[in-house]
Amino acid sequence: MNIPLIALNIVLLLITVRRIGRVQIQIWQAMCLGATIVVLSGSITVSGAWRAIDWDVMGFLTGAFIIGSGLLRSGMLYQSAYAWLERVRTVDGLVISVLVSAALTSSVLMNDTVAIIGTPLVLQLAREHRLDPRLLLLALAAAVTIGSVPSPIGNPQNLLIASQGAFHNVFGAFVGKLALPAVLNLALAYMVLRVLFRRQFRPLVLRPAPPPRTTGSLTFWVKISLALFAAMVVLKITLLQLGSGAQIHLSYIALTAAAPLLLASPDRLQLIKQLDWRTLLFFAAMFILMDSVWQTGSIQAWVRTHDWAITTPAAVLLNSVVLSQVISNVPLVALYLPLLKDTAGQPELLLLLAAGSTIAGNLLVLGAASNVIIIHHAERHHATLTFFDFVRFGIPLTLLSLPIYWFTFT
Repeated sequence: MNIPLIALNIVLLLITVRRIGRVQIQIWQAMCLGATIVVLSGSITVSGAWRAIDWDVMGFLTGAFIIGSGLLRSGMLYQSAYAWLERVRTVDGLVISVLVSAALTSSVLMNDTVAIIGTPLVLQLAREHRLDPRLLLLALAAAVTIGSVPSPIGNPQNLLIASQGAFHNVFGAFVGKLALPAVLNLALAYMVLRVLFRRQFRPLVLRPAPPPRTTGSLTFWVKISLALFAAMVVLKITLLQLGSGAQIHLSYIALTAAAPLLLASPDRLQLIKQLDWRTLLFFAAMFILMDSVWQTGSIQAWVRTHDWAITTPAAVLLNSVVLSQVISNVPLVALYLPLLKDTAGQPELLLLLAAGSTIAGNLLVLGAASNVIIIHHAERHHATLTFFDFVRFGIPLTLLSLPIYWFTFT
């Protein structure tokens, strides 16, 4: 009996239905149940489960959550957003602004960070203007995914690919090949939203409320944290460009940047209390469950049975989109990279892997960590996206996106 695969199917079913009788099932609870099943059944040992957790990702998320909480608590996030939106007067303008600003920010701060800090902001905007929160949540989810594609620092899997040393100019390679498809896909996301939520795009004059005041002391330490974050990202980029063997892990960047808030900020206890433990539990459980499933060989056997090619351009793009739904995009990229190491045309295939594994996040909720973060934060603010909300937007968007990326490389 393949217990890990059974556990995975139970998790996917619970994530889809989200309710048993009167009991509401949250995503983190479903994933923790799956991880508990594989550990208690002996499918993976306790020590194996500990090793399966990607502590670099966990550290990055912890630091990013703390910085995001600081941005929210200080009022800086809202002030910056309202300064950007003060000229917006229509729903179309609001949706486009969310798409563009979230996409641009994701290319620099990484998509998970923008998902963390952007969710409460778009929910606040939806409440102020009596809009369906799903409209802006989906716009945010699509933007942070699409915007991170053309940046080697836009998401963890791109960083992993960029660190392989296959590119003479890693930024030029990513931007040169993937920037235009990203712009086209942002336009597609807007059009799909326009169709699905056509009643929301009614004539409406938006008048954003005045932004809240910032709190002086906390604001100072948030600025220090943001400056540290930017400096360490630049240092990492520089080391990559120079081909240095020194490596700065994602967790080092986020935790170092969060250190001033934890050590010196007067709000440090509140920031720790506000840490999103549910999302951290979700990721730890996901790593355990997916590693257990992968160890069974079921996925590998399924690929062999269907005689899929592995290293052709079409296979790289399609496999990365499909398999990211099962084992998530960061583990998928880590498993795929050794297969491409000695392949002719490696840089092009690596860019296809980056594109496919990232836009996989637009297909299903589990395709990207940023989707899970957005849903968890939305539920903390009494809103949500169901599985069906996501797929009715994500499936058409992904089907329209794939040809764009494919023709970019042919």
